Amino acid sequence: MTWNIPNILTVLRLLAAPCVAVMFLYFTRPWADWFALLLFVSAAVTDWFDGYLARAWKQTTKLGTMLDPIADKAMVVIALAVILGYSSMSPWLVLPTTVILFREVFVSGLREFLGDTAGTLKVTRLAKWKTTAQMVAIAILFAQGVFEHYFGMFAYGMDLELVDAILAGEEEDLHGLHWKHVGMIWSGHAGLWLLWLAAALTLISGFDYFIKSMPFLKDET
Repeated sequence: MTWNIPNILTVLRLLAAPCVAVMFLYFTRPWADWFALLLFVSAAVTDWFDGYLARAWKQTTKLGTMLDPIADKAMVVIALAVILGYSSMSPWLVLPTTVILFREVFVSGLREFLGDTAGTLKVTRLAKWKTTAQMVAIAILFAQGVFEHYFGMFAYGMDLELVDAILAGEEEDLHGLHWKHVGMIWSGHAGLWLLWLAAALTLISGFDYFIKSMPFLKDET
């Protein structure tokens, strides 16, 4: 194994994945939300840096190639599990999260079955876009957790119909809430919409991998 800066960044990102969940075990909210957000964003940034440095310094290794997608998947899966457990919008997040998890398990199983021929399933530009969309959506959803505790919008039991009414200008105030608190609503909606977009990209990229793997799945006659 070769240890260089790109590989070290990848390993740190992999180790950061379970630490996102640990934040909610050892800290109370909103501190847990803050720490999870900062940790997740920092780890997501290393995803770009380790790949860029590996190419720029010609330090691409088998270890890094193997760990990089694992670290990405671990970050996304663990973060989504935490968000589903703590977010007030979790019922609306179940379906896109299910799509993302199903695709990741399916593609991982497909690569394992194909073995040496899995190298033909190269990471596509679409797959990179879906990873970026997932990371941004998750970061926004963690940020929404911070807004929840500072402004208490969803904590007051507001349903989505009331949220839409406020955004449409039909309700100007509720329980003394000021209009500046509506920023939390936009944060929550933005994260939700982006996660649905990420789920769509995830589903399409998974289908693309499946189509490309079909020649290797045919039985010999």
